[in-house]
Amino acid sequence: MHDMVWNSFAFYGGVVVAKTILMSPITAFQRIRTKTFANAEDAAGFSTTPQTHDAVERVRRAHQNDLENIIPFFCLGLLYCHTDPSLEMAKWHFRIFAASRIWHTIAYLSSSSARGPLGFLPGLIVNISMAYQVIIHFKDAL
Repeated sequence: MHDMVWNSFAFYGGVVVAKTILMSPITAFQRIRTKTFANAEDAAGFSTTPQTHDAVERVRRAHQNDLENIIPFFCLGLLYCHTDPSLEMAKWHFRIFAASRIWHTIAYLSSSSARGPLGFLPGLIVNISMAYQVIIHFKDAL
């Protein structure tokens, strides 16, 4: 059973890390599409000056939000797997987090106001739940 929890974590962890990695080429695409570059040397290659654009900044903010949420998920998930959770409970934690991050990115890039309630909050709740369970499980180990 323990290996199945790890397998589930590895799969969903891989999904959210892959999604985060894809944000870099999406940012590059938006920069090239809008000819908007933050650095002078990059802008010079396209005969423009450094500037910002909402489409580029929106992707960058979504990427930053991933980093702020997926890194804690990964750390907590590794610890959570050591609490011997039930396979079904672990899968639900991992699935909800992955789905919420994918939804968050779609909603953020499409300017949807649903990104908070459906994209951010479920992932936050999953991280809080895993943190709580890790703390409770290991509280007597001190």
